[in-house]
Amino acid sequence: MQKRDKKNSTEKSCLSAHINWYPGHMAKTRRQIEEDLKLIDVVIELLDSRIPIASRNPDIKKLTNNKKRIILLNKCDLSDENMNKRWVEKLSKEAPTLLTDSNSGKGVDKVTKKIEELMKDEIARQAARGRINKTIRVMILGIPNVGKSSFINRISKRTTMEVGNRPGVTKSKQWIKIGKNQELLDTPGVLWPKFESDEVALNLAFTGTIKDDLIERTEVAYELLKILYSKYRKNIKDRYKISDEEIMKLEKEDNYIYELMQIIGKKRGALISGGNTDDEKVARIILDDFRNCKLGKITLEEP
Repeated sequence: MQKRDKKNSTEKSCLSAHINWYPGHMAKTRRQIEEDLKLIDVVIELLDSRIPIASRNPDIKKLTNNKKRIILLNKCDLSDENMNKRWVEKLSKEAPTLLTDSNSGKGVDKVTKKIEELMKDEIARQAARGRINKTIRVMILGIPNVGKSSFINRISKRTTMEVGNRPGVTKSKQWIKIGKNQELLDTPGVLWPKFESDEVALNLAFTGTIKDDLIERTEVAYELLKILYSKYRKNIKDRYKISDEEIMKLEKEDNYIYELMQIIGKKRGALISGGNTDDEKVARIILDDFRNCKLGKITLEEP
């Protein structure tokens, strides 16, 4: 990776992802969701707690405007605990908001109780008309890679559902029992035609929602490291065993983020012939460490 203006080159890389970001079947998926919403009592909107803004399809709020809604900040075991509290406080102003983690199961058991709570008055009205034990129908919506299939497996206590982060991986409409008198309708991951900003595109790339083969990996890692150095510097120092003296020397450099990548590469043995740093390998190390929580619990977006 040459020493150059990383910001401009990264934005170009992200913009190029628009070409393949919105598959043709997405328009059909959106129409199907609009049709299915006629059957639904409560909508669950699943977000990635590390990037609540970027992982939120703006179309979902419009589509579900007249429905009771629950917001779940999923993957909360990967995100900053203090930021989790702030995000719950902010999002709770528009809809009940819970923290969940599909892998550990944290918070998942609270979801069916929250659904019952939301539907309490409606159930009472139905009972007054003689309709006892009315089935509450729930829809779950979210973009790919937010852990939707894993969440459904947890809440339904199933292990057989196909799990994937590709849009449309859930192949057919299926109602899944998730609690007493509650059924959940799964939907494919819903994308949107274009990004609102390059920041959104980058945050989706950091978490792996936009695949690495669509964007220049070294540029994405560079931009991620820039954010982490600003907000989570101690995490970087601890993970890669970088001393205060090295940091002080580093900050005297014009392109200190690139130099930081070089230091990480040398400490991790990511070298090629001649002792030079293998930038591609360094980029993979940084992105994998972030995605696997080896850099600690990190939230990239603030309320």
